[in-house]
Amino acid sequence: MTRSSISVALYVALVFASGVTVGGFGHWLYASRSVSATSGRPSPEQYRRQYVSELQSRLKLNDEQVGQLQSILDQTGILYKQVHEKHRPEYKAIHEAQTNQIRTLLTPWQLAEYEQYRIEREERMKARAKRAF
Repeated sequence: MTRSSISVALYVALVFASGVTVGGFGHWLYASRSVSATSGRPSPEQYRRQYVSELQSRLKLNDEQVGQLQSILDQTGILYKQVHEKHRPEYKAIHEAQTNQIRTLLTPWQLAEYEQYRIEREERMKARAKRAF
């Protein structure tokens, strides 16, 4: 074989190896970077099921213990809701103070647009809350 035919064969092999490498990398990018249409955040029910399942398998809980765990989680959820409701007026007062401060710095046109924005935002939040439950 002549020197030029050896170099041609090496170049062909190099191009082939480069194609395999680029193809493999492209496939890896495609397979590992897929987009999910679901929300990345689990619902409270999904989170609770996963938490109970993990504790059950890792700690080898029996059925009675799982029932007691469910009861503890129910009681804790009630306490969280009570604390949240207790402090809700304080949160609301802070939010109203912020809103009033923002209103003072706006022009009449901006104020009208701001009020429209707040209405739209509140509707989106209500819709999102309905989907969560």
